[in-house]
Amino acid sequence: MPEVDISNDVILGIASLTLERIPGLEPISPPLAMPEVLTGKRAKGFKIERSGRDVTVNVTVSTEYGVNIRKVCEEAQKSIFENIEVMTGLAVKAVNITVQAVLIPKGS
Repeated sequence: MPEVDISNDVILGIASLTLERIPGLEPISPPLAMPEVLTGKRAKGFKIERSGRDVTVNVTVSTEYGVNIRKVCEEAQKSIFENIEVMTGLAVKAVNITVQAVLIPKGS
């Protein structure tokens, strides 16, 4: 049977669209790494690592003040994990979320 190659950009798109549906979280860009500077490739708040059919997703986010951080992060992890596995058939080994900032909602 022919192989189907799924690019990291597709995995990134699935993770990004999934995170957009989680209220209270927003991806943020971590500090630049040299390969990102040299290649110009940088995904806001996401890093995809692959080893064969195994995938690890690292997400850096900000959260709104007052939300239950653990709850929204667990919801995001579960949703990203499930959506990538269902849509790609790849094995998600981990979805790691780093909360780097807490933001005060506008108008507060």
